[in-house]
Amino acid sequence: MKVIICGAGQVGWQIARHLAGERNDVTVVDNNPELVRRATDTLDVQGITGFASYPDVLTSAGANDADMIIAATFSDEVNMVICQISHSIFEIPRKIARLRSQSYLTAIYSDLYRRDHLPIDVVISPEREVAEAALKRLAAPAAFDTEKFLGGKATLLGISLDADCPVLSTPLRQLTDLFSTLHAMVVGVRRKGTLFVPDPGDQLFAGDQIYIFCKDDDLDRTLEVFGKTTRKQERIVLIGGGNVGLTVARTLESRESRVRVKVIERDRKRAEIAADALERTIVLNGDGLNVDLLREANIERADAVLAITDDDKTNLLAAVRAKSEGCPVAISLVNDPTLVPLLGPLNIDAYINPRATTVSSILRHVRHGRVRTVYSIGNAEAEVIEAQVLSTSPLSGQVVRDVGFPEGVLLAGMLKDGKVIRPTGSTRIEEGAVIVMFALAEDVPEVERLLQVSIDFF
Repeated sequence: MKVIICGAGQVGWQIARHLAGERNDVTVVDNNPELVRRATDTLDVQGITGFASYPDVLTSAGANDADMIIAATFSDEVNMVICQISHSIFEIPRKIARLRSQSYLTAIYSDLYRRDHLPIDVVISPEREVAEAALKRLAAPAAFDTEKFLGGKATLLGISLDADCPVLSTPLRQLTDLFSTLHAMVVGVRRKGTLFVPDPGDQLFAGDQIYIFCKDDDLDRTLEVFGKTTRKQERIVLIGGGNVGLTVARTLESRESRVRVKVIERDRKRAEIAADALERTIVLNGDGLNVDLLREANIERADAVLAITDDDKTNLLAAVRAKSEGCPVAISLVNDPTLVPLLGPLNIDAYINPRATTVSSILRHVRHGRVRTVYSIGNAEAEVIEAQVLSTSPLSGQVVRDVGFPEGVLLAGMLKDGKVIRPTGSTRIEEGAVIVMFALAEDVPEVERLLQVSIDFF
């Protein structure tokens, strides 16, 4: 597949990395020559320096016979123009645009724009994606990462193991025997900075970060098995009242279960906009790092704090200060992946990476065919892929033990006849079944071969 990626920032680079690694023909376009050079030097991609909205630049990038264009520059207007030109001049079949402005999103999602007038096949809103990720973190505050699969019937949890975890130094195969009715499987382990897929004989140790795939009904029990307590979230403090904070607050307000939300926003105009848009939420104008303001928000009685401003360092410091004032759970938005190792020493419970969230969302739409969901793990170290098994797939009709998955791939779960199944070696993978696989980045191409989807995008 021939893909043009407009914008070589972190999101564009990560998308290019994924698609180039899967032997697609990828061209990256950016008006910053340094970003283009970084992409061509580190990835198997072509690079064009220039304004991606210019037809002659797109011609040089191969737009005449491209299958897909992804507009991920920093400008909403440029991204929309790219899609319009790709449609009107080059007739590129599939167009994906990243849009941030709430005004554009409101119009597009309310169908004021028809596809004939603004031909964008898929709109990706980083703010909406981040807000959804924040809400998922709140649903399982003991986990540093979480994502839903199989129509919400299964959950991927990222958990840091403490010294008092009751199942440390226990081989994973024994955990399966001890908790035979628990639909949960450890699919990934990060130890001393290295992520790997565990073998049945591997043990877990304090300090490990593990990824568990579990049936949604077993979520609370799974957390308890690994030493995490579940707590009802009734009082939430949001530090940051921009688009992300406003979306999270609105969603929490709309829930049937009563959740008390307070928003702290430093910018007075934004605070006024938030106060007008929200009905039951209290909005405080001031600095989220101010101890007196945090106490005014009753931070010591809050169940969780979400630091979701547009500044990483502010988020980290605000989360630390909130915990020092007695808040039990702190979740921080972190754009810079190099800051993530600081979360443990700072005692921050979980984080949200907007770039990884956006990359996962775009990949979900890029990999069409029978792939339903793609979730990126960490700094693009691995993916969790949900897909339907085709009749032409090498997996169809095979028993799991006979498939010969690569070492970096694990079959995490299966949906059959509407029920979530924990696969064993004797489980047969039938045509039409929906499966979920955890795969290290280098093994994703082999997963796509097994699924027979890399050639079926439209």
